[in-house]
Amino acid sequence: MRFNPKARLDTRRVRDSGRGGGRSGGRSGGAGLPIPGGVAAGGGIGGVLLIVLVVVVLQLLDGGGGGAAPSVDDALDTSRAGGDTDRYAQCETGADANESVDCARVAVENSLTAYWAKTLPEQSSTDFRPERVMQTFSGAVSTGCGQATSDVGPFYCPPDQGIYLDTTFFEEVLQRGLGGPAGDFVEPYVLAHEYGHHIQNLLGTMGRVRTQQGPESDAVRLELQADCYAGMWTGSATSTGDGSGEALISELDQEDIDEAIAAAKAVGDDRIQDRTTGRVNPREWTHGSSEQRQRWFTIGYEEGTLEACDTFAADRL
Repeated sequence: MRFNPKARLDTRRVRDSGRGGGRSGGRSGGAGLPIPGGVAAGGGIGGVLLIVLVVVVLQLLDGGGGGAAPSVDDALDTSRAGGDTDRYAQCETGADANESVDCARVAVENSLTAYWAKTLPEQSSTDFRPERVMQTFSGAVSTGCGQATSDVGPFYCPPDQGIYLDTTFFEEVLQRGLGGPAGDFVEPYVLAHEYGHHIQNLLGTMGRVRTQQGPESDAVRLELQADCYAGMWTGSATSTGDGSGEALISELDQEDIDEAIAAAKAVGDDRIQDRTTGRVNPREWTHGSSEQRQRWFTIGYEEGTLEACDTFAADRL
């Protein structure tokens, strides 16, 4: 994956809150690993969805939960309570993105925003709004969904429309803990999956989640759809541009696609269960099997439409 050196980067939505506390140690997956989750302080790409937190989010979306849901602005203020370390201040061009993982993260966010700003209104009746913040942190972070630690992995919080990740996840958990791949396109796949949750939030899809576990549950359908949306962006990533129309991504090859598919395989529920507990129980699945996650990413990549990614209408996952 290579970025266009001439592209200008927009850092307005990408920030870093620094260190906000240690790991909780009590909400991880099998064998003590911090497993990435789904949506709302449990929202990344992997195996164990934090069911209680998802229920809370659904209550917020439905206006319930024993109190008024925070406004987007209030939630965003909460997420920024830790301030900004200026980690991304030096990220100005695509040339910076080719030299810095941090600046590459900014470029990927810019590309995702540009892609969905065009694609969502073209393929639906929904207006696009970018995520309010893509925030990195270390240890713990305050969000509109509550306090979250690194244990939950990358996640999307619907009330504040924010994506959060501790960047140590990719080496410490995905590679070392789950035997997943290394490579330039692994993190972009994860970020694209989380951005997929933001698109689901805009479309109102999250309100359709009622069943939380099982191989054909609504929770699994939600996660597989986010994988499909990640595939959609991947298939058109080199056509996205900066504010002046200059291409952001100049090169994306088959090796990058293979890395994304390998990452999807690594975080399938069946693979995580087998690696962390030595048993596979489909009744506990919340994200889908390795085969399902790879297949739906590929569907999005090849078909490139919201309709093709309608996992809630699919007879076969």
